[in-house]
Amino acid sequence: MTQVTGKGNCPPPIKDGGAVREVLDRIGDKWSLLVVGTLREGPMRFGELEKAIAGISQRMLTLTLKHLVEDGLVSRTAYAEVPPRVEYEVTELGKTLVPLVIALAEWAMANREQINANRNSYR
Repeated sequence: MTQVTGKGNCPPPIKDGGAVREVLDRIGDKWSLLVVGTLREGPMRFGELEKAIAGISQRMLTLTLKHLVEDGLVSRTAYAEVPPRVEYEVTELGKTLVPLVIALAEWAMANREQINANRNSYR
């Protein structure tokens, strides 16, 4: 029987896998990274976000923003105006996620054709 050890090129085990899963479940959903990436240039209103993110429904954008605000990755600012104005912006914590979002997006675009070719050859 072969035993796997922590020596060599293997990274150390993740001590709190639950925390990793919890965060990845939130930011790894279908829309969260797209919202954070879209907000990287500065604050946007709901309607602007909805137009900028192709395919997202009003309901999903509402839920995604709610979760991102709860997690402290996006801030929501409501202005006491008539009509009311609300803007969303990436927080300081969210800004630490932006380079990772961009790197993942660049990797996905650079490797999309190869991944699709692999999928087609597997079928």
